[in-house]
Amino acid sequence: MTPRLIATDLDGTLLRSDGSVSQRSVDALRAVADAGLETVLVTARPPRWLDELAHVVGARGVAICGNGAFRYDVAERRIFGVRSIPRDVVTSIVRDLREQVPGTGFAAERHNGLAAESMFAAIHDHPEDLVTTPAIELLTDASVGKLLARNPHLTDDEFIRVATEVVGDRAIVAFSGAGGLAEISAVGVTKAAALAGWCAELGIDATDVWAFGDMPNDLPMLTWAGRSFAVANAHPEVLAVATDRAPANDEDGVAVTLERLLARPTAAEPQ
Repeated sequence: MTPRLIATDLDGTLLRSDGSVSQRSVDALRAVADAGLETVLVTARPPRWLDELAHVVGARGVAICGNGAFRYDVAERRIFGVRSIPRDVVTSIVRDLREQVPGTGFAAERHNGLAAESMFAAIHDHPEDLVTTPAIELLTDASVGKLLARNPHLTDDEFIRVATEVVGDRAIVAFSGAGGLAEISAVGVTKAAALAGWCAELGIDATDVWAFGDMPNDLPMLTWAGRSFAVANAHPEVLAVATDRAPANDEDGVAVTLERLLARPTAAEPQ
């Protein structure tokens, strides 16, 4: 199958373990774009973390960020779509997690930046324009695309499990491997749903999509795509589900696979 669109996760998949992107990966993505294939970055990262990767996608760069909450034009640094969590749902989830899992801190990814409680145990450095608040549910100036929760008193697996139980069917809890963060999105908001919506607008079927990933939050996207690639360093659940495997992220597995795709003879060429 020759795809019409390439969708790839970033951290642990396209990016190396130190967060860098190799020139080989940049060249491979540019080459498939030059060959007429659409390319989309599909990531748990917020939009502001995509600006440093503008050189990866070139002038036509589109990214699906926040596990599907945001559509982002990387070249123009412009959000052009938001799927937010209803305000009352944010309030009720925060209230219940506070009561049932004491010590949990919260932050919120919004279309206008990050807001966080002072007690939130951040994994990464805060942006300079961080909005701080004593309680995340008091924010009223912007809609929440992704609610972040973390509890330093529990292991990653313990907290993700209990957070999923507490949240129930009010929202979707995802785990991208970011140090115990429960990443909470609105019902129906996943990488798969966001990618499917974008592909529908482009007139591209799931069978014409190749997707690459490494963590459980990639599973909906990988099962939706016509062909899915788990990098060799992927989570066991991802390795079990993907239709194909690619070399590890530190071996430029996405680039290796795309190079092989581009090297195939066309139907008109001798086999």
